[in-house]
Amino acid sequence: MDISLQIFMICLALGAAVGFFAGLLGIGGGLIIVPVLILLLPLTGLPVESTMPMVLATSLAAILLTAVSTLITHHKKGNIPHSFLPPMLLGVGLGGLTGGFFADIIPSNTLKILFAVFAMLMAIQMWFGAKQSDGCAKTTPLYSSYTLFAVCLLIGVIASLLGIGGGVLLVPFLTAIVKLDMRRAIGASAAVGFVVAAMGSIGYLGAGLKSPIMLPEWSFGYVYLPALFGIICVSLFTAPLGVSVAQRLPVKVLKRCFSILLFIVAAEIFIG
Repeated sequence: MDISLQIFMICLALGAAVGFFAGLLGIGGGLIIVPVLILLLPLTGLPVESTMPMVLATSLAAILLTAVSTLITHHKKGNIPHSFLPPMLLGVGLGGLTGGFFADIIPSNTLKILFAVFAMLMAIQMWFGAKQSDGCAKTTPLYSSYTLFAVCLLIGVIASLLGIGGGVLLVPFLTAIVKLDMRRAIGASAAVGFVVAAMGSIGYLGAGLKSPIMLPEWSFGYVYLPALFGIICVSLFTAPLGVSVAQRLPVKVLKRCFSILLFIVAAEIFIG
């Protein structure tokens, strides 16, 4: 069987998981997609120096398309806090643009350790904070446009450096600090992840089209189309399923699911 077809078939299963967790927890899916593509794409004969750009580009493109389905479903269920979005989207957009500048200043390992420590602390807070989850849903959110802008600016920078949608950073902040209901925090995260993925995809696509390196067949810029189509063929349908499950689950369960995810992410970074 042709390797591109094999990758497409594997990515069908990958897309099912990506879409479901994107809808359930408001994450972009990069934490699931990237490790799998790191293993798969070298099988195409891709040069080593082009592996990570193609992995991240394909991941961001898949996140972008999956986010459309997730956003529509969250909007229908009233989970998008529209009054929060302008400063958040502006902040994360500018952060995504400036992430490349900091990439040459901050050592990658330092950034990863800081992210892992933050993820671990937020995981602990969300696990034990889940006991007060019912009260959190009734509390008036505490925020200012300047605070949201500043935090999302930082999240945009970090997300662009790590190739993630930013949900693992944004959801804990919105629930623990802003006191936003968990489901609305997930909806806001889906919107922010869409912007991060859109800006990242455009950048990587343009860079790949100008690359002098011979890329595999079925590549469009740095986006590997068989993997992309395999993921989105299924994720577009499983994302609404994840949103529906999130609507039915108690907030306490959602928080603890997200807490477990953060622990896994932090452990993976520390071990790696």
